[in-house]
Amino acid sequence: MLKLPIYMDNNSTTRTDPRVVEAMLPYFTEHYGNAASRNHPFGWAAEKAVDDARDQIAKLIGATGKEVIFTSGATESTNLALKGVAAMYKKKGNHIVTQVTEHKATLDTAKRLERDGVQVTYLPVDKFGRVSADQVRDALTDKTILVSIMMANNEIGTVLPVADIGKVCKEKGVLFHTDAVQAVGKLPIDVQAMGIDLLSLSGHKMYGPKGIGGLYVRKKDPRVRLEPIIDGGGHERGMRSGTLPVPLIVGLGKAAELCRAEMADEIKRTYALRERLRSRIMDNLPESYLNGHPTERLPGNANISFAYVEGEGLMMGIKDVAVSSGSACTSASLEPSYVLRALGVGDELAHSSIRFGLGRFNTEAEVDFVSDLVVREVTRLREMSPLYEMAQAGIDLKSIQWAGH
Repeated sequence: MLKLPIYMDNNSTTRTDPRVVEAMLPYFTEHYGNAASRNHPFGWAAEKAVDDARDQIAKLIGATGKEVIFTSGATESTNLALKGVAAMYKKKGNHIVTQVTEHKATLDTAKRLERDGVQVTYLPVDKFGRVSADQVRDALTDKTILVSIMMANNEIGTVLPVADIGKVCKEKGVLFHTDAVQAVGKLPIDVQAMGIDLLSLSGHKMYGPKGIGGLYVRKKDPRVRLEPIIDGGGHERGMRSGTLPVPLIVGLGKAAELCRAEMADEIKRTYALRERLRSRIMDNLPESYLNGHPTERLPGNANISFAYVEGEGLMMGIKDVAVSSGSACTSASLEPSYVLRALGVGDELAHSSIRFGLGRFNTEAEVDFVSDLVVREVTRLREMSPLYEMAQAGIDLKSIQWAGH
């Protein structure tokens, strides 16, 4: 039996895997020591659990445990990466390169740095939401200290050519940070092969708990140094002070271990579910458009625009399904998504887009229910739309002079 509502917003957050919860529980009530307490068994047990988790996370991305710094989440990780590099390397230069479709954690941090005198280049993306390694190369100057390009986009699922960009950064001796929040645990990652010096990740996007994230900080070739943004007892190699939340860290470690063990099968399964959903919707609805790259995309992400339908109206019509709309990532504003705009998607289509995020716990029955529901609702809304009727009659809507404008 299908249980409503159905959750298809896995790019926004994921359900914590029950196996992760189980691994965490003893660290609340039995092994409750402070990992920084070096002089009794409670502290030793906590410290060992933290070190084990570092290793589990490191193995998932091709790093070593000592290169994993724990943070409150990827927003903090990205803040620490960008601000930490800008402060530590300011004698070397004050120029950072990023792109227009980054997550707000990167864009707003970059804007803050600009107010502090750092120069930032925001690269435009192509119609699929990608920047090329050549674009990055052309943007570098002798003052560039950091390039920050995400691995996969949270809205449209496009995967970026991170290994190629990493290679350019290595050639030029510039540090490379990637926001890999959407990719960790869902795509194979090797920080060595990809030339990555700093990588942000988050627990709640990979079936781990909320409130915990990590920053990979390369230890050699080159050794990356960061100025901390939180001061205190000098925890986490002096980069991030604060008592470690051991249960959350254990949960993040377990989540990483599960992702590593199950990734190959999970990629196949979520990809099959997504393609089933996408084809059942798009084959039955003319003038529906897939946003993002057709093939270079996250296995579980489908972002689809439906012409002649208002996104919010569609969201109301499918309220038994948790998805997000093209103006929802910045929920406070009614502006269409800046990511879709950057791809050249018009405002009307951007407003009519829905992001479906499939994950570990979705089923084929759910996919079939949701695709049928979406087709039915879009068809119903279009039947009520005078614009759709005019378009069907072959009238060019762009040529009409609307009264009152």
